[in-house]
This record gives sequence, C-alpha cells and structure tokens, in this order.
Amino acid sequence: QVQLVESGGGLVQPGGSLRLSCAASGSIFSIYAMGWYRQAPGKQRELVASIIKAAGAHYADSVKGRFTITADNAKNTVYLQMNSLRPEDTAVYYCNQKPTLWGPWNDSWGQGTQVTVSS
Repeated sequence: QVQLVESGGGLVQPGGSLRLSCAASGSIFSIYAMGWYRQAPGKQRELVASIIKAAGAHYADSVKGRFTITADNAKNTVYLQMNSLRPEDTAVYYCNQKPTLWGPWNDSWGQGTQVTVSS
C-alpha cells in the first residue's frame, strides 16, 4: 500500500476556503477508493468524502455542496476543496485508501492536517 501524507490545513474564518492535499508515495490509479476522514475533539473519526474508481464522489450530508474531492492520477495526489467553512468543520483531517471493493479502509493513519475554523 502507498503511504499518504496530508497537508494544507490551517486557520480560516467562517465562510472561508481551504484546499487539502494528500500526496501518495506511489500510484493511486489502481486503488479502488480514496477518502478524507476527519476527527473533531471528543468525537469519532468520520468519513466526509470519498472518490471511487469509475463511480464518482460521495459526501457526508454535513459537507455536501461545500466540499469537493478530486484525484490527480498523474500527480498521485487527492485533494479536498473545502468552501463555506463552518466552525463545526474544525477537526484533524486524514486521507485514507480502500484498495479493493471488498476490502476495508486502511487501518493505519498518518498524522493528518489540522483545520480550524474560527473568527
């Protein structure tokens, strides 16, 4: 499995935007799905966006219409464009991979990238 490194987090005011990047150590072309999770303090980690090979993108209801996940196979990078950010989007964001249709999401995690939405 490829190693994933997240970046792009920061402090942003409500209503602002950020773009997160997930750089893979190898090709992501054959990976069944890539996704972005987040974990807020005191809450469970949740899947907020995923992009599935030949099937498109899926979003949690809480971010639908505001977040967009894309994959650049040439750069082996997955992005999460986050617009109209809200304080409740504050969390550590993690990138993950689901190598095959029938297998699970990877159970190891990188360090993530902190997103803080505050005025």
